Amino acid sequence: MIKNIKTPVDAKTIKSLKAGDRVLISGTLYVARDAAHKKGIPVKIKGQIIFYAGPTPAVPAGRQGKPIGSIGPTTSSRMDPFTVPLLEKGLSGMIGKGARGEEIKKAIKKYKAVYFVATGGAAALLGKTVKRSEVVAYPELGPEAVLKIEVSNFPAVVAYDSHGGDLFEEGVRKYRTK
Repeated sequence: MIKNIKTPVDAKTIKSLKAGDRVLISGTLYVARDAAHKKGIPVKIKGQIIFYAGPTPAVPAGRQGKPIGSIGPTTSSRMDPFTVPLLEKGLSGMIGKGARGEEIKKAIKKYKAVYFVATGGAAALLGKTVKRSEVVAYPELGPEAVLKIEVSNFPAVVAYDSHGGDLFEEGVRKYRTK
């Protein structure tokens, strides 16, 4: 079963998600990576989702008219030093790839948030879910600027849920029992 999620994400939706759930996200996502996190994320973050990604430029309108090129997840653990303050401000979720540190897993549970993973290597396909894109901070950072994107049916999987569920750990346990 695939769950449809709308942003901003409310507490009821976050609570309903379990590690391993497949979701399709529609609405606003904020895109930010290392350089932007070091400067600070200057948007109202409560209820929002940050996508750790590095987009490629939009295809010129004369060819395909897409608002963005490819956009794939980047390694999320690089953002760990910046995550707890954002969760304290009400960040509801993050999308990236790979496992997070123990402190972040505990903070996700404490602040009732969720961490999603998106498929690495599928950036061209993920880019097709983007309907609108605009730079909202740090244009001088180029592909590391903070973007506000509107997505429709962006596919992801819940890796860490607000109850302490851990898709990575569950996968290891299943593997070890075989």
